[in-house]
Amino acid sequence: MSRNSSFGRAILSWFDADQAQRSAAPHATRSHGAGWAGVDWWRIVPFVGLHVACVAVIWVGASPAALFVAALSYLVRMFAITAFYHRYFSHKAFVTGRITQFLFALLGAAATQRGPLWWAANHRKHHRHADTAEDPHRPQDGFLWSHMGWFLSSRHFATEAAQVRDWLKFPELVWLNRFDTLVPIVYAGSLFLLGDWLARVAPELGTSGWQMLVWGYVVSTVVLIHATLLVNSLAHVWGTRSFQTRDNSRNNLLIALLTLGEGWHNNHHRYAGSARQGFYWWQVDLSYCGLRLLAMLGLVRDLKAVPEAVLDEGRR
Repeated sequence: MSRNSSFGRAILSWFDADQAQRSAAPHATRSHGAGWAGVDWWRIVPFVGLHVACVAVIWVGASPAALFVAALSYLVRMFAITAFYHRYFSHKAFVTGRITQFLFALLGAAATQRGPLWWAANHRKHHRHADTAEDPHRPQDGFLWSHMGWFLSSRHFATEAAQVRDWLKFPELVWLNRFDTLVPIVYAGSLFLLGDWLARVAPELGTSGWQMLVWGYVVSTVVLIHATLLVNSLAHVWGTRSFQTRDNSRNNLLIALLTLGEGWHNNHHRYAGSARQGFYWWQVDLSYCGLRLLAMLGLVRDLKAVPEAVLDEGRR
């Protein structure tokens, strides 16, 4: 493949995932897709750039307003990932309407973790093949690979439609999955405009457009991405096991706190269909609390519970 062709596909993949994977189809079976050798470095320039941009905090400074927005940005988007990308789109752990479904898919896309169908397809594949050679991000292949190498690889760029046929009937989700970069761009731009507006109407807050962009989007997003990825890289290595599952999943309080409840990973692998991952009262699961609130507001319903027999098994 020529360097220009590879560069062109990479640029295209920044904005149109479907077109990029179609143009890459003739090369899909080549061995370059295996391991770190298969990393498409041109395609991941935005991912690398996002991390480098964190250094900009040196120039933009910080303010209570920017730090508050950064924390809020983290929490709202983390909830969209854990409650909807994961528990809803991947496992259908509750029921919601089409409008709510799409709104939280938008929020999830703003987290810059690709589209909801790509995310759910890979997670479903993980559950089917956890800790085996077919697992997209098994820790046995190394920490860095299970943490981020797997999704940087060309092998895992395409959305495996066979894994998410149930969602393909929603054209708005298919569109969002295709143009998954559009939402983060709009989100980042909106935070810049917010900071710029606050600088004019409330200068006492000491913020600006660039400061709000760097803290509210760049820093918040980098922390959010890596906190989420810890479930792949550490929650099958570090923690305790309440259930003897066929994989190496672990429960980890620290990861649960960082991800609003996703760290109860051994629980999740024992009964993935539950809307609640902290099975017992002492297992903090803020995403489940959020879902309970949405249920009270009538936005979601039929939150699937953990069977009593499973709860009893974990108490032994």
